[in-house]
Amino acid sequence: MPMDARDIESMIKAAIPDAEVTIRDLAGDGDHYAATVISESFRGKSRVQQHQIVYQSLKGQMGGLLHALALQTGVPTGPGVPGGPGVPGA
Repeated sequence: MPMDARDIESMIKAAIPDAEVTIRDLAGDGDHYAATVISESFRGKSRVQQHQIVYQSLKGQMGGLLHALALQTGVPTGPGVPGGPGVPGA
């Protein structure tokens, strides 16, 4: 049985409460998704460490119910965020 995008989002948010999560079903089959996960908790961590945190949140579903996940991670940027655009001295 394929995994629902809402379930993936819920599992990630349960493990990373401040995360902004966007899930896209790439093939329409419930097996191939793309996820973008933005979290302040990723700040100072390498991209590999960020991805490991997300994969751990999926509790072993990768390769089982969830066949493929194209993953992009990062930290928040933007006005009012240190280092983001619109911040004096950024």
